[in-house]
Amino acid sequence: METDAKAEDKVAAGLEKLVEEDPTLRLRRDPATHELILSGMGQTHLRVVLDRLKRKYGASATLKTARPPFRETITKKVRVQGRLKKQTGGRGQFADCWLEMEPLPREGGYEFENRIFGGVIPRQFVPSVEKGIIEAKEQGVVGGYPVVDVKVALVDGSHHSVDSSDFAFKTAGSMGFKKGLAEAGSVLLEPVMTMEVTVPDDVLGDVIGDLNSRRGKVLGVTPKGGGGQIIAAEAPMVEVLDYGNVLNGLTSGRGLYTMRVSAYAIAPNHITRVILEQEKKIE
Repeated sequence: METDAKAEDKVAAGLEKLVEEDPTLRLRRDPATHELILSGMGQTHLRVVLDRLKRKYGASATLKTARPPFRETITKKVRVQGRLKKQTGGRGQFADCWLEMEPLPREGGYEFENRIFGGVIPRQFVPSVEKGIIEAKEQGVVGGYPVVDVKVALVDGSHHSVDSSDFAFKTAGSMGFKKGLAEAGSVLLEPVMTMEVTVPDDVLGDVIGDLNSRRGKVLGVTPKGGGGQIIAAEAPMVEVLDYGNVLNGLTSGRGLYTMRVSAYAIAPNHITRVILEQEKKIE
């Protein structure tokens, strides 16, 4: 019997060959969710591809809705302490660091600043503090998603001439960052899609109304040469994951759309609760 890993490799290899044969297909692995993402010209097209995958390469796969690549960030500035002190006989482990954490603008990424003066933390241990922070920011406190748009400054601390080590300061940095997340108003960031939807004139109102119901924002409507209307809009990714089927239903198969991730925005509290509950069910 094939292991899950071997079966997944077989699926990926088969899909790569099918993508080479069909220029309308796209295959990639999402670095955030680790899912294999197959894109094509609609659900029917993708089902046909999976049938060919099974017949031609003996590999079975199931279509499911992709998981949005959520992120987390903080909303206020905090000053926190990360402190490790262990003594179990013989050499112990000691590290003490103070961190100042503050939010950056959207798409600000991550910044680290060393403000240590006077040797309260020896220079060789500063990179260890940052390593602990970098590891800790891969899992936030809201839903375990990567933390972005945050600046961390190492501002103070202390060390022990014998018990301090790279490991101790890495652990202290991680502890301090996690404590800071808990105190700094951590929130969920959801991906927002920029959309272009082309529809016949007679269903324009229905399509706009549906986008509004999905927390969408219509940015403009322009006539399309030869008939129809082109809607420029933005909407949270979680609201339009199955938009192809929705648009087909609203337009009787006459609508077309494109979308891409353009930004991240703070999810409202009630939406965050719904998202986290859905993610728990998936897991």
